[in-house]
Amino acid sequence: MKIKEQEYILEGADKEFLLSAPLLEVVSLANKVRAESVGNEFELCNIINAKSGSCSEDCKFCAQSSRHKTDTPTYGLKSKAEIIAAAREAKAIGAKKFGIVTSGNGLDESELDTIVEAISEITNDVGIAVCGSLGALEKEPLVRLKNAGLVRYHHNIETSANFYPEIVTTHSFDERVKTITAAKEAGLEVCSGGIIGMGESWQDRIDMALLLKELDVDSVPINLLMPIAGTAMADMEVISCEDAVRTICIFRVILRDKTIKIAAGREAILKDFQALGFMAGANGMLIGGYLTVKGRSIDEDKQLVKEVEKLWAK
Repeated sequence: MKIKEQEYILEGADKEFLLSAPLLEVVSLANKVRAESVGNEFELCNIINAKSGSCSEDCKFCAQSSRHKTDTPTYGLKSKAEIIAAAREAKAIGAKKFGIVTSGNGLDESELDTIVEAISEITNDVGIAVCGSLGALEKEPLVRLKNAGLVRYHHNIETSANFYPEIVTTHSFDERVKTITAAKEAGLEVCSGGIIGMGESWQDRIDMALLLKELDVDSVPINLLMPIAGTAMADMEVISCEDAVRTICIFRVILRDKTIKIAAGREAILKDFQALGFMAGANGMLIGGYLTVKGRSIDEDKQLVKEVEKLWAK
């Protein structure tokens, strides 16, 4: 099966192939698209949970929502010194980008001031590219962040427009898109993806990837839902390894030249088949843990990268 050059709207046989063909055939196609479109560059990112918990939003999957009863630590914005120290550690472990992540749907002026100062010092003194995941910001604060040195803004659409009301009711899907548009207007790169395995359909996953293509985002993190006790999705059935890998393939074929990162859930869902996720089209990952979940050791992930790069070179 051959996907026509520049074709990404999947209909008829193309869609049927991606959804129904033997997994390894789809993996082979996705790996070919990855090699031709983005080459063998592997992007490693590290994040700091700079402000945790007490979020007023009702995202059903999130351990940081104040509507859920979880064991997630709750604290206000970390100090500038703590954020800068975390950036130095991110560079030391080999991350190419360092993300500052805060809970909640925005920042107050004091929080914005602290983060702007931290970004400026990290850019000038640490020398690692800085990303921000700071909620639904307007263009003005985004421009201010960019002027301080911010390179990329992260704001997930989470799922398709159709399925979004099933997982969040306190803010709209259009608000997510508005923030992404504002970030692009501010001159920032955009990182936007979402979570797979929340009960969405295959068509929802395809629609999600198509919208990200239309929005022309630069990087797409794919999180694999690991149900967290105390959240509204605590009893959700976990997605299979095969479905996770097939989803990564579909995102690569649709998004072609974008960075696709496997984020939270890769250790638990892919298990011993993590390398297969990168043969399926992914070319980046988070290292050093996630917002509320501990990841693998740095040494294990660095070894994984070496193994994947050897496979890509064959």
